[in-house]
Amino acid sequence: MSVPHDYEFDAASSAPCTSSMAHTSPDEHLARLLGRALNSFELPDETLQLVDSALAYASSLHSAHHSAGRHRETYRHTWLLVDGNPLTLWELVHNTGRDGAAEHEVYVTEEELHLATGRLPLPPEATPDFDLQAPVAPVQLPAVPPERHRFGPADPDSSVDHARRLLRRAENPDAATRPGPGTARLLREACAHQITQAFGRRVSQGFALYEHAFLLRDGDEVSLWEVEHTATPDGRHMCEVYLTQEAARAAIEHRAATRRTRA
Repeated sequence: MSVPHDYEFDAASSAPCTSSMAHTSPDEHLARLLGRALNSFELPDETLQLVDSALAYASSLHSAHHSAGRHRETYRHTWLLVDGNPLTLWELVHNTGRDGAAEHEVYVTEEELHLATGRLPLPPEATPDFDLQAPVAPVQLPAVPPERHRFGPADPDSSVDHARRLLRRAENPDAATRPGPGTARLLREACAHQITQAFGRRVSQGFALYEHAFLLRDGDEVSLWEVEHTATPDGRHMCEVYLTQEAARAAIEHRAATRRTRA
């Protein structure tokens, strides 16, 4: 029998959540969801772009069916966007494949989820009738400020040197897109830094995107975005640095398109 549920769960394990989940950022939840979904490449870029800047996250088990060793669950993942509106992605988890291992799929709409569920080799009663389920109250997510980075111990000499080396290796084809002297002066006030690879959205094959976050002496945070790739005419490794994630991702797409044209 398929029944609706409504409680929070650990998005990584489909288990009831624990207090440790409070330390996971909204974009990390998205990265986990995309990392385990077999069809994540089908999600529209515009949807993922919206989730990239989400302020908060909540999830719940929407419905489930278990019989004869086979199971199917659907989950609702909701993010609070910067404009105050919620955005929901639907996850389907089942073990109806040949080896019986759990498989994860993700969809943008309930209609897509319903169609995917109907294709599973399960009895008709295993497919939830979304139209007949009790209405679910809108998800109320707290309006919280964007999550700050978690920096290690202060080490001004190391952070200032890291900023200097990062800016020095920037080889943006358009010099106007490189961080300028003003950014260099600002980062002389860095007292801690953190480097993380961006997984929140797809990055074209052959490219890597890194966020270099700096904590300044006055408590402000500044991030630079580094693109690493070998999409050069001679295959040489190259780094580009941008002031925003949007500019870095646009550069990746432009480079990838140019590479395809040369091929």
